[in-house]
Amino acid sequence: MSTIRVVWGTASGPTKMSSYDAALADANVHNYNLVSVSSVIPADTPVETVGTAPDLGPAGNRLTVVEARATRAGPGHVSAGLGWSESDGAGLFYEASGETDAAEIEERVRAGLEAGRELRDWDFSGEETKIVTADAESGTYVTALVLAVYGESEPIC
Repeated sequence: MSTIRVVWGTASGPTKMSSYDAALADANVHNYNLVSVSSVIPADTPVETVGTAPDLGPAGNRLTVVEARATRAGPGHVSAGLGWSESDGAGLFYEASGETDAAEIEERVRAGLEAGRELRDWDFSGEETKIVTADAESGTYVTALVLAVYGESEPIC
């Protein structure tokens, strides 16, 4: 059985892409080709909050993720958040991000989870969230991200 790991990172850099790459490095998923999926947790798949990903396979492999990400030029700040709620079988992720504070992002995440639960006839049990915030200095970019990483990486070719 695969595990979904929740990881996060923040970083600044001289360009949007360099700050994003550095935030991915902070979460240890910078050497993979990320493939985004919508927000359903497969049935009977555990979710672990780990912060930094372990080695998930060779560089360049495909890695399936749900991603919350915000990037901006400084001065200013960004926040990104991911929430999840599990049921007896499958579960649900919800992500939010923007140029705002952690409290607003958490409110958006919780509202999204509530709306998603209402759409499903599943017996949910609780919810968890992870929110990160980062500040950008003038002349730099900053990225905040939280990802749900599905299992191990897979060859792309």
